Amino acid sequence: MPVDASELSRSKRHTFSTMVYFVGLVGLLLILTAEARIGNSSESSFCTESRECLLYDLVCKNDDYEVRHYDSAYWLSTDEESYFMDKAMYTAFQRLFKYITGSNEAGINIDMTTPVTVKIEEKKKLWQSSVFTLNFLLPSDYQLTPPQPIDDSVYFTETPDMNVYVRSYGGLMMSLTSSVNSMLLKRQLDKVQATYNKDYHYAVGYDSPMKILNRHNEVWYMVEGEPVCPTSS
Repeated sequence: MPVDASELSRSKRHTFSTMVYFVGLVGLLLILTAEARIGNSSESSFCTESRECLLYDLVCKNDDYEVRHYDSAYWLSTDEESYFMDKAMYTAFQRLFKYITGSNEAGINIDMTTPVTVKIEEKKKLWQSSVFTLNFLLPSDYQLTPPQPIDDSVYFTETPDMNVYVRSYGGLMMSLTSSVNSMLLKRQLDKVQATYNKDYHYAVGYDSPMKILNRHNEVWYMVEGEPVCPTSS
């Protein structure tokens, strides 16, 4: 039986339109997902200096720590080797700050977001240097299509959908305070036999160096398996 040419043409147009529709729908869903991960800082009590902040769902909480769930997110990252986190952060911060203030292929300025995180290796000994990875959270508008860096030492990373053990503390985020609070969090997690990634942790800051009072910092360990969050004794 011969095939009608006009009918075949209509069928092709219908198939193409359907494909375009689904591609557009997928793109829209991706954009909405990106916007859901990074939201208005007014939704957080400690994101006070940026327009957008990494938002989370609270899984459980006690007097010693809390468990949060974060959706996956993209970050601007750079590595710096040093004996101390403080020195590494200073150099790495300048590198990433140049990117968001126009040193990128698009030549555009990008809003600063919070938090800023530092990935810290757990097995570092005092007499050994270590590689610290500093991360700036990309704003929602640039989660999917950030401009490419000009500096080869600046790159993009993605944190997965994850549960995180969190300990919060005030004051300045320095090598000493970060180490003490990571040790205290590990002690509590080991006490309740929680399983977590012991290869590294994150030092997390929410405030600029100019802020003096009511500073907020955190230590993060990645949950492995089911999170443990008993009531405080």
